[in-house]
Amino acid sequence: MKHVILGAGPAGIIAAETIRKHAPNDEIVVIGDEPEAPYSRMAIPYLLIGKVGEEGTHLRHGENHYAALGITLHRARATHVDVQGRAVDLDDGTTVVFDRLLIATGSSPASPPIPGIHGPGVHPCWTLQDARAIMELAQPGAKVLQMGAGFIGCIIMEALATRGVELTVVEMGDRMVPRMMGPTAGTMIKDWCETKNVKVHTGARVEAIERPAPGILDKLAAMAGIKPAHKAAGMTVRLSTGESLAADLVISATGVKPNIGFLKDSGITCLVGVLTDERLQTSVPGIYAAGDCAEAFDKVSGTTIVSAIQPNAAEQARVAALNMVGQTQATLKGVTQINVLDTLGMISASFGKWDGVPGGQHVELTDLPAGRHLSLQFDGDRLIGCNSIGWTEHVGVMRGLVEGQVRLGEWKDKLIADPTLLMEAYIACAQSQHQFVAGKW
Repeated sequence: MKHVILGAGPAGIIAAETIRKHAPNDEIVVIGDEPEAPYSRMAIPYLLIGKVGEEGTHLRHGENHYAALGITLHRARATHVDVQGRAVDLDDGTTVVFDRLLIATGSSPASPPIPGIHGPGVHPCWTLQDARAIMELAQPGAKVLQMGAGFIGCIIMEALATRGVELTVVEMGDRMVPRMMGPTAGTMIKDWCETKNVKVHTGARVEAIERPAPGILDKLAAMAGIKPAHKAAGMTVRLSTGESLAADLVISATGVKPNIGFLKDSGITCLVGVLTDERLQTSVPGIYAAGDCAEAFDKVSGTTIVSAIQPNAAEQARVAALNMVGQTQATLKGVTQINVLDTLGMISASFGKWDGVPGGQHVELTDLPAGRHLSLQFDGDRLIGCNSIGWTEHVGVMRGLVEGQVRLGEWKDKLIADPTLLMEAYIACAQSQHQFVAGKW
């Protein structure tokens, strides 16, 4: 049996290792489109602040790790999947045949159509190559402007702030992390960041990134075929508010999109991502998907979603791999929107349908001086979503109640009267429904 895995990120590597564990004699080929050893994008902020070197971002260590497991790494990018011929065409001109295929191609930064965005001095923070360019430019005192204050943007922002730059964040939404936090929580995070000397512009967008006209030396270098340096000091960033801001570096963190363009006309059903069933199989038998490019069932909302977080990617990869080797009893229990974020020391969390459902009840408790906020959303007697800031002792309980779809009964009214009773509600209700495991939440 030959297994081909498209993508050398966490989902692809976990799947390859799971296959090898359960099918020691099968052939495994992992295809990745970067020149680096397989690494975790989530480790890049730690690289930016100097907590790890580049090797510290690698998913596995040791030059012979993959060879020792009999896993072949092929550096190329998929351009087409032939589902009838069971083959993948690659951009290096080769074709790889397969018996089982896993699509774990992840996602890429979504680049907004802004004049000047593709010039020097503008970078996403997505690859190791991006990180190298950012570290060169984000020196102490440099003027850095970041577009986007979503979940990923806030992680990048914290890494930049530790480098001693003059940091400005521009977010189109009316608050920070608008896809994760409600108005009160998002505004609290913004206010907190500003106390940490980060300038935040919400309800604004970048309209253009302008650079000085090239001087004679730049023109001579261009005529000689010399590539410009990364630096683009003296950039001016124009905002929709009418303001113009100086920048030495612009970071684009305006969201991501699944890497599924190569599947066009393949016959594999794609919506936002690659549509999968509970076994992570796509609409084509023998072809699976996992990670940031996969669209799986969310048991809380009752719809399929792309949930681009590493724990979901890891579990999807494990389930897909087991099914690829014939263990069809392995199924995904569902995915839930789960985010826990540390923004310059302010801990926030978001679970499930944090923005509620039509006809549902909700309750909020806010203590601004203490920097604490709790918002609970209900559908009937189930907690279906929540936001929190500062309530770190309740993060595990909130996740358990939302993911477990625990029936609260009379405890729903108790929580509406006092949202801080989450622990008591979980113990009382989850135990009676056999969803409580001692020591685990």
